[in-house]
Amino acid sequence: MDKQPGVQFLGPQQREQAWEQLGSEQFDVVVIGGGVVGVGAALDAATRGLKVALVEARDFASGTSSRSSKMFHGGLRYLEQLEFGLVAEALHERELSMSTLAPHLVKPLKFLFPLTHRGWERPYMAAGFMLYDRMGGAKSVPAQKHLTRAGALRMAPGLKRGALIGGIRYYDTVVDDARHTMTVARTAAHYGAVVRTSTQVVGFLREADRVSGVRVRDSENGATTEVKGHVVINATGVWTDEIQALSRQRGRFRVRASKGVHIVVPRDRIVSDSAIILRTEKSVLFVIPWGNHWIIGTTDTDWNLDLAHPAATEADIDYILGHVNKVLVTPLTHDDIDGVYAGLRPLLAGESDETSKLSREHAVARVAPGLIAIAGGKYTTYRVMGKDAVDLAAEDLPAAVASSITEKVPLVGADGYFALVNQAVHLGQLYGLHPYRIKHLLGRYGSLIDEVLAPGKESPELLQPITDAPDYLQAEAVYAVAAEGALHLEDILARRTRISIEYPHRGVSCAEQVARLVAPILGWDDAAIDREVETYRARVEAEVLSQAQPDDLSADALRVAAPEARAEILEPVPGTAPSGSARP
Repeated sequence: MDKQPGVQFLGPQQREQAWEQLGSEQFDVVVIGGGVVGVGAALDAATRGLKVALVEARDFASGTSSRSSKMFHGGLRYLEQLEFGLVAEALHERELSMSTLAPHLVKPLKFLFPLTHRGWERPYMAAGFMLYDRMGGAKSVPAQKHLTRAGALRMAPGLKRGALIGGIRYYDTVVDDARHTMTVARTAAHYGAVVRTSTQVVGFLREADRVSGVRVRDSENGATTEVKGHVVINATGVWTDEIQALSRQRGRFRVRASKGVHIVVPRDRIVSDSAIILRTEKSVLFVIPWGNHWIIGTTDTDWNLDLAHPAATEADIDYILGHVNKVLVTPLTHDDIDGVYAGLRPLLAGESDETSKLSREHAVARVAPGLIAIAGGKYTTYRVMGKDAVDLAAEDLPAAVASSITEKVPLVGADGYFALVNQAVHLGQLYGLHPYRIKHLLGRYGSLIDEVLAPGKESPELLQPITDAPDYLQAEAVYAVAAEGALHLEDILARRTRISIEYPHRGVSCAEQVARLVAPILGWDDAAIDREVETYRARVEAEVLSQAQPDDLSADALRVAAPEARAEILEPVPGTAPSGSARP
């Protein structure tokens, strides 16, 4: 697959070249962490004209940034916590992404808020939604609309009549978080950043009293090199404290991990034309349409175990089922669940003992000369977080730095997206695909769709669905490794696609087919194919077993026992506390 002008492929050839560049060039900014904040900082720095390197121990979005509630949203509950600045900022970012930066990835989504109390609740919530709309929530989408009980039930017939006395319709968005994070990374590479996954930071370089770069280790083969940078940005989320320990510098803030679990059920199990938001005693529960499924979550519990592989328990799943079943006409059972995922929120510690009340504001600090740390925040405000990190990093650079311009920089695939949606029928005829399939692909790749499908002209079988995951074409698996930086089956099945949570087999049934599709590009022989398939199967088995455990300790013990796809990753990195996991 050839690289087209102006689009940065993240394939095996680029990976080799990136290793050479990391070890031989002087960078202005070195970013640690391939989650959304890290790639956002890399894009911000690159578009200011800086020479940027980004390294990630595993895969793009392999931590928090692939395991969210799949929304760009202002955060209604933050209004109740009087965090007006955070809500206004998040709504501004939501609007930017929908209209300019990533309209192919961030889509408007209709919500129903069921009202359950007579008298006070409707005017109370109306005031909140009016504030939400005034802050920017009603620019590209309609404003709130109040509904009677009958009107709300017409929108969501799957709700019990006795579960509500009316409702309010409003809009937020839905996004494939892992694809969005990877796309930000590709956009950073497009503007010159050297971006490399499976590249683990194992130490820091110093000149006198300042940090002057990082020592990295290839998570695939164990090779090491040194990356020189005028300033290093620690954007590692829940690993912030551990990277801090590795740097031998005293941190300016601490990060706590809060576990959030979601379940995925078939779309026909809940009859509704809209997403639903439900109050719980601690927070809120979202029921989000996701293709042929619903995503339901989340929980909010403290987590002090393995950071790389947080495990959902039976208690977590029962908590979600118990709350959603209170309002459903037809209750959900464990047998209805096709997928489960658990993620960790990186919350700034200190404000409260309850994770649900910890601030989602972010903090950025100059930990030492040449070392910046950023943590906290929420997915929606990643661009602002990246900007703030680079603004502070600029103080350690030898020359003046331009202002941030990422408000004006669409992600790759955004340009031309709206026109292509109108041309879906024509594109379908060109490639022999149904227009519905074309629209699905446009919602994943935007105007890069031709890159994905072009190989199908010479190899028509690539335009056929993956046998046991028919929502995805075989070409998408090939593109994931040729252009999107995927190195292992886990990367393809859990993040480039969402097969691991969208099918009851969790990807096991199609693992060998996908492995054989990508083997020629990644240079896998039969032994490597077998190893990848067995490693993925062991991962799925460990996750499924952990989800039947009663508590975090027993679930974690089962999950961490599964083998790592990246055989040379260090857990823990020498010189850090033994309680940690592999570092981004």
